[in-house]
Amino acid sequence: MHSTIRTMLVGAFAVSLAAGGFALGRTTWPERVTAPLVAARTAEPPQAAAAPAPAQPEAKPVREGKRSFASLVTQAEPAVVHIKVTQMVKAGATGDNPFEDDDDSPFPGLPGLRGFRFPNPRQHGFAQKGAGSGFVIRKDGLIVTNNHVVEDAKDITVILGDGRELSATVVGRDPKTDLAVLKVDAKADLPTARLGDSDGLDVGDWVVAIGNPFGLSNTVTAGIVSAKGRAVGAGPYDDFIQTDAPINPGNSGGPLFDEAGEVVGINTMIFSQGGGNIGIGFAIPINQAKRLLPELEEHGHVTRGWLGVSIQKLTPELGDSLGIHDGHGALVAQVNDGSPAATAGIEPGDVITTFDGKPVKDSAALPTLVAGTEIGRQVPVEIVRDGATRTVEVKVAKLADDSARDQKAPASGKWGMRLRDLTPEERSQREMAAHEGVMVAEVVPGSPADEAGIHAGDVLVEVNRKKVTSVDQVRDEAAKVADGKPLLLLVRPAEGGDRFAALAAR
Repeated sequence: MHSTIRTMLVGAFAVSLAAGGFALGRTTWPERVTAPLVAARTAEPPQAAAAPAPAQPEAKPVREGKRSFASLVTQAEPAVVHIKVTQMVKAGATGDNPFEDDDDSPFPGLPGLRGFRFPNPRQHGFAQKGAGSGFVIRKDGLIVTNNHVVEDAKDITVILGDGRELSATVVGRDPKTDLAVLKVDAKADLPTARLGDSDGLDVGDWVVAIGNPFGLSNTVTAGIVSAKGRAVGAGPYDDFIQTDAPINPGNSGGPLFDEAGEVVGINTMIFSQGGGNIGIGFAIPINQAKRLLPELEEHGHVTRGWLGVSIQKLTPELGDSLGIHDGHGALVAQVNDGSPAATAGIEPGDVITTFDGKPVKDSAALPTLVAGTEIGRQVPVEIVRDGATRTVEVKVAKLADDSARDQKAPASGKWGMRLRDLTPEERSQREMAAHEGVMVAEVVPGSPADEAGIHAGDVLVEVNRKKVTSVDQVRDEAAKVADGKPLLLLVRPAEGGDRFAALAAR
């Protein structure tokens, strides 16, 4: 079965991605190959009456200079780091647990890879070893990697290019784009990677990755940019660089370099039939990361704009029925009650063609445009309704942060829960009113929430006898609990009726 696989290595192989560059221009054939071909094309045809010339030794093509990636590899490699993590996985969990029993592989269809399992003293889960990559972007020890490399990590160790091992802390994470920022204290300046311009990449340009796939340290791989702007269903802001430079488990979070030795992407995942590389890898464009890194460092998370619509792809058939024939735009499937879109008069069936003066090429383009808009700003939105074009003014609101928590702590606060807002579909399925309740996305094994019987998929309806409608509200109410006092929750499980749960303080 085909699958898209995050390239973090989980299991018995320690992996990192080193950085690489190369002093190679556009693709050219070596002279030793082209010279004989050119000679064969340009040679004069033999004259029938001429006497055969004396045999001459074949001349070897002149090699003017060595072409390789060596110089840029040498330049860029010191800035790349290997990241080792210990993550807590809830026993018997499904979905996020990459293997349900000892015979399963961390990556579907990839036999032979096994994860380390360590029984939890409380028998609530197990510790899982993982490995990924990253690169230093500031000499004081600021490091970029993937969110999935360090998410739920109990311990994080960074191995520098000189072999030193340092403990790292999470500065900020953004699950929606799979970015994370770490910090180490190296006691001295570290070599840094130069950040390039991913917008300047062209399909067909050479790119290079260096890493430790499957524990093979400092492996250099090269390829070309196969495509840009790929949306693969990984999240709402997909905009990947596709490359055939071999990327394998353990390359996650490592840099992808261009010809100038500058980082143009962050290797994130592969498309594979069996878990290994088949020439289809994906990297986050560095320009996307550069827009988010300052906010991740300063606040630990990213604040995004919110329009309040569910959108879908505008197919040719839908376009014809809606009076749009160029295929451009995002079709509005649903409008949330009380949202900025609803206030502006946007309706299901409208097609959004421009947002704040920028064209909406397709449904994948709109979320990024909205997310990058300043909160509270009034922007013009052009829509097509019943074949007629009109413009409405929308005041962009703040998107609820489904990862709102202390992002600098590897655990999920003292209560051990990770929360998010419910989607409209989930509210409908659970028969809940608009903005009612908050979804439990994850429970940390052995935490107070775990011991109180809270499970992922439960909905928190009340906290301390007060109804809650957002993650921020839950966090505010929990902060009011005095030291040593329990946190009282009214929980609505996926099956069964509401129940109260008291989380013991520690």
